[in-house]
Amino acid sequence: MKNGSKLSIKKQEKIVVFTFLLIPIALVVIFGFLPIFNMLGYSFLKWDGLGAKKFIGLKNYAEVFSRPEYFKVFAVSIYYFVGSLLQLALALLFAVILCTKIKYVKFFKGILFFPNLINSVAIGFIFSYFFKDTGTLNSFLKLLGFENPPLWLTDPKLVNYSLTFTSIWRYMGFNIVMFVAAIQSLPGDTFEAAALDGANAWQKFRYIIVPGIAPVLQINAILAVKGAVSVFEIPYIMTGGGNGSSTFVIKTMDTAFKFNKIGLASAMAIVLTIIVLFVSFVQNKIFGTEDNK
Repeated sequence: MKNGSKLSIKKQEKIVVFTFLLIPIALVVIFGFLPIFNMLGYSFLKWDGLGAKKFIGLKNYAEVFSRPEYFKVFAVSIYYFVGSLLQLALALLFAVILCTKIKYVKFFKGILFFPNLINSVAIGFIFSYFFKDTGTLNSFLKLLGFENPPLWLTDPKLVNYSLTFTSIWRYMGFNIVMFVAAIQSLPGDTFEAAALDGANAWQKFRYIIVPGIAPVLQINAILAVKGAVSVFEIPYIMTGGGNGSSTFVIKTMDTAFKFNKIGLASAMAIVLTIIVLFVSFVQNKIFGTEDNK
């Protein structure tokens, strides 16, 4: 009886686990994998989204790789990539400061995390008026005596800097919260022992904080780089991809819904997915190598 009861308990546990996992897995399959497989199928077709579908094999992929304008937009990702590194550095700096004994720490945490609570569309509109040629920033600069302030969103040399700044402001709060939680989870005895040994603030940061929060750094770095490659909301809302701010995702959206080339856009989306997966794989290998060392 005892063996039978043990088996029944194990079976019940398996049933409970399977039941709880069934719905999440079903949702992932329905809303995650099935659209990807459908998109993969569309990438082999010539289709405008309404008319007849024509199988054309790999011609869409050949067009993607043979037209340089589709890959020139990846140069814009360099701005966001550098911005993501700056974002991580600033977030880590603020997190370390917030973990020290300063007054009103909860207030500062709320202020820094607040942008992450605002919808991307709202942020896009806010900064569109902020960086507008006759917007808040240029009006303020004119008050300071600048007769011809920069054209932040219409000058191709400045537009991506403005959009990158907006992206940093939008997402830095999330990194700060992650870093603060990771730092506060480190054992306090380690810091006390380091202080007794005469370690300064830089040595504590380098030898205790950075190794201790390495997994969180890895996750945030992967998310930041993937976001830089596949950025969409902020440039699309603020400039519509104009003035040299178009990204690969915006090109894909325009191909699908402006030019009604669903098959070609699907091929572009598959290419972007492969690029993101490859970048994630390389990052995991790099971080894995560092962990092994």
